[in-house]
Amino acid sequence: MGARPLPQELIRAKRDGHALDREAIQQLVAGIGDGSLSDAQVGALAMAVYLRGMGREETLALTEAIRDSGEVLEWPSLDLPGPVLDKHSTGGVGDLVSLVLGPWIAACGGHVPMVSGRGLGHTGGTLDKLEAIPGYSVTPDTATFRRLVKQVGVAIIGQTADLAPADRRLYAVRDVTATVESLPLIVSSILGKKLACGLDALVMDVKTGSGAFMPTAQASRELAETIAEVASQAGTRTTALVTDMSQPLAPCAGNALEVREALRLLTGETRHGRLLTTTRTLAAELLLAGRLVDSPTAAMARLDQALASGAAAERFARMVAGLGGPADLLERPGEHLPEAPVVQAVHADRAGRVQSMDTRALGLAVVTLGGGRRLPGEAIDPRVGLSRLASLGERGDAERPLALVHAATRDDAEQAARQLRAAITVADAAAPSPSLVHDVIRREVP
Repeated sequence: MGARPLPQELIRAKRDGHALDREAIQQLVAGIGDGSLSDAQVGALAMAVYLRGMGREETLALTEAIRDSGEVLEWPSLDLPGPVLDKHSTGGVGDLVSLVLGPWIAACGGHVPMVSGRGLGHTGGTLDKLEAIPGYSVTPDTATFRRLVKQVGVAIIGQTADLAPADRRLYAVRDVTATVESLPLIVSSILGKKLACGLDALVMDVKTGSGAFMPTAQASRELAETIAEVASQAGTRTTALVTDMSQPLAPCAGNALEVREALRLLTGETRHGRLLTTTRTLAAELLLAGRLVDSPTAAMARLDQALASGAAAERFARMVAGLGGPADLLERPGEHLPEAPVVQAVHADRAGRVQSMDTRALGLAVVTLGGGRRLPGEAIDPRVGLSRLASLGERGDAERPLALVHAATRDDAEQAARQLRAAITVADAAAPSPSLVHDVIRREVP
């Protein structure tokens, strides 16, 4: 057996546009995971893949290598009474679907070991939102994680030290090297840690529009197809939906603000809107993929009953308490979720209807307020963000602001206000709102 090629030679090969075989990819991923590849080499590899791309077989090999870089969870020993299911989104602004969908699926008989990430670029991260809840631990030990998945039906956590460790390092490097928007890197990052959770089925939410990572509707469709194909080839039944992100999904953006919105939906204070519709659609597809129901009508009926009965809210409360958060969060959110000291209404320069939004710019306004990271490991302020965001077609005038800015200081609020006015176009007539679901792609395991 010959000596293994040097990592820099493999990086050179990818830089020059050559396909890497499975063994080479496994070697590189092992080096990312064990630290034998330097940060400079990991960044160079990410940029080479970003610029040169990867074929479907390379992407599958990269996904499986990341999945296998640490522990792969197995559930038969726990004798779960229902399927192991999960959902993931490519990210957006005001996208708090995971906070609602996980407990909702659990209340319908599924078991959801949801391993989530932090914010990337202009998008909010599920872990950052949950850490706005005092005491909530996103890094429990494996025994606690497995116990909650069995007893509560859902646990939303971050990557453990043993779960897809290569992805954790590569994920952090991508965020600061302008290599986030790479199809094979996105697919392998998402699926590497998701498939390490031993899923029976996965539903993927791929965003399209001004707040999506993928620049065009065609790119979003390609990502959805690639995820569904690669995941099914790796052994997990997968449905991918292409959904709209031409405006924030919820009427808010910011960590504590989004937790409050999730509680409003779960407890019945909110019973309408784009967030509820999108979450319900994704959850129905997951119930179907997990064989918990045999028709879309049955899926919707089971979901509606679980929400109306309070069962979904109860699962969320048990998950929060089980991971160290307050036991009375549902009843007294105002006593636990932090609030910004400055709240300022932002009005449009002229009265009219919201015609378009630069959703990415709205997300970056939250980052500028301190609600996201510009450097790995940077502390974020869970209090800040935007609320009462106007939606496309809605009228803005002296009475109805475009949004409320929640900020640490008055100067921060003024800067965010300028960003909002630049990001939102108001005109006499509004353009029609796009449909919420653009496409649905279903793939069975071959």
